[in-house]
Amino acid sequence: MTEFGRLLPVLIQGNVRFILIGGVAAAVHGSARATFDIDVVYDRDPQNIERLVRTMQEFKPYPRGAPEGLPFSWSVESVRNGLNFTLTTSIGSIDLFGEIVGGGGYKDLLPDAKTIAVFGVQCLCLSVDRLIQVKRAAGRPKDLEVVAELEAIRNEQKNQRETVR
Repeated sequence: MTEFGRLLPVLIQGNVRFILIGGVAAAVHGSARATFDIDVVYDRDPQNIERLVRTMQEFKPYPRGAPEGLPFSWSVESVRNGLNFTLTTSIGSIDLFGEIVGGGGYKDLLPDAKTIAVFGVQCLCLSVDRLIQVKRAAGRPKDLEVVAELEAIRNEQKNQRETVR
């Protein structure tokens, strides 16, 4: 079980630069769908990769779904040579993306990220409009279902803003 209230603060305390995407980001915007992991796009800057590896090391990251005993080294070299990682840790599941379909990397998404409060910390979260775009680009059935819900949420928020005026 993912300890959402622990995993995000760990990244924040480790000064890891990331943007929250995926199910938790959708929930921040009002989605009612359950999610079982945290999805983030991390900055691929060498210093940030070092902070990410150091921060997550004690939680024993391992490829989610991989057979036990698979040779895997959670290291700066592994992250530099890789890009996207779906991991299980001692505090839960996390998907670390260097890039996402329809969105690019951290620096590409940064203009569409907003600071929000979630699980007791402030972090960057992808805007609802951009989240809709990247979910649509991913094209998986579960993403398209979330797109419909996020569009309804966005329309409701827009209507509320117009009513206030």
